[in-house]
Amino acid sequence: MRWVLSLPVKEATCRICRTRSILISKQLGVCARCIQTEPARALPLAHEAHARCRRLFGLPESAPQATEGLPCQICVHECRIPEGSLGYCGLRTNRGGKLVSLAGTPEGAVLHWYYDPLPTNCVAMSFCGERETRGKSNLAVFYGACTLNCLFCQNWHYMENASRRQPVQSAASLVQAVTPQVACICYFGGDPTPQLPHALAASRIALQAWKGRICWETNGTMHPTLLRRMIELSLESGGTIKFDLKAWSEPLHIALTGVGNQRTLENFATVASHFRERPDPPLLVASTLLIPGYVDEEEVRAISRFIAGFDPDIPYVLLGFYPHLFMENLPTTSRVHAERCLRAAQEAGLRRVRIGNPHLLSDLYP
Repeated sequence: MRWVLSLPVKEATCRICRTRSILISKQLGVCARCIQTEPARALPLAHEAHARCRRLFGLPESAPQATEGLPCQICVHECRIPEGSLGYCGLRTNRGGKLVSLAGTPEGAVLHWYYDPLPTNCVAMSFCGERETRGKSNLAVFYGACTLNCLFCQNWHYMENASRRQPVQSAASLVQAVTPQVACICYFGGDPTPQLPHALAASRIALQAWKGRICWETNGTMHPTLLRRMIELSLESGGTIKFDLKAWSEPLHIALTGVGNQRTLENFATVASHFRERPDPPLLVASTLLIPGYVDEEEVRAISRFIAGFDPDIPYVLLGFYPHLFMENLPTTSRVHAERCLRAAQEAGLRRVRIGNPHLLSDLYP
């Protein structure tokens, strides 16, 4: 028996070509074809949607780039923050000509954590060194901030955390949760990127007296210097860095996330250069969310060729989509869509590909 989800799937109209379909996001208001072929018209509409989304949560609508602003180099935005304003993530400000971190330092980060019994449902679990572990837990650390503004985010409540800058916990306090029953720590969110100084400090403290894996789920937008420290920790501990490659096309990536993908691809290449130092359990895992109407098999094929160009044994997980946030009118990923993408990834040369979240797949579109 197949389980078919009952969802409020509704048609929407592209504001450029006037096509009407259940595969067009009502809030985004533009179809994938127009994003790809007419980015000069489509991307301003996408930026409007991103600004509306961020206003709902009291976050800066765009990354400040004031000529006189103070520079922050934590992530791809490289904000230049004017006096009294916030950086894109909502955690850094300019006070009296000094860059001040309101959260995200070893002294305090916006996060909450919980114990997730192993094996967990994390994206990299099928390839993880703890995939056969029973009786222990993963310490799941959810950071309440992000460097992207994904209109489809399933963990969108991070924006509420970032706006309130609560709850806050220091690195030393977080490490107290690392008991002998914890086999691994996974930093996710939101994204760990805006608060990497905290995560790196907590990891170093933990590894002084604990032998376990340090893992990450990230969009890959951090400064390369911070990425190198992540790589060192994961290589040392046997952990994994999971990169979310959301789209290959630059205009599509901007439309979906508000940000380009160049930094992510460059950082992925850096981690991939270390893959053969420990291919199993893998240092690097990639994933892509199969957003109906937007991320199709050609996007997956291009991403797969990129991955395979480094090593065909880098694992790649294709994730079923569930409607959230500003893409709530879309259907879940169809089985046909997922199977086409799986074949495209395999034809591109990847040898370790799987479909994640298969219980979400539907028959709502071909």
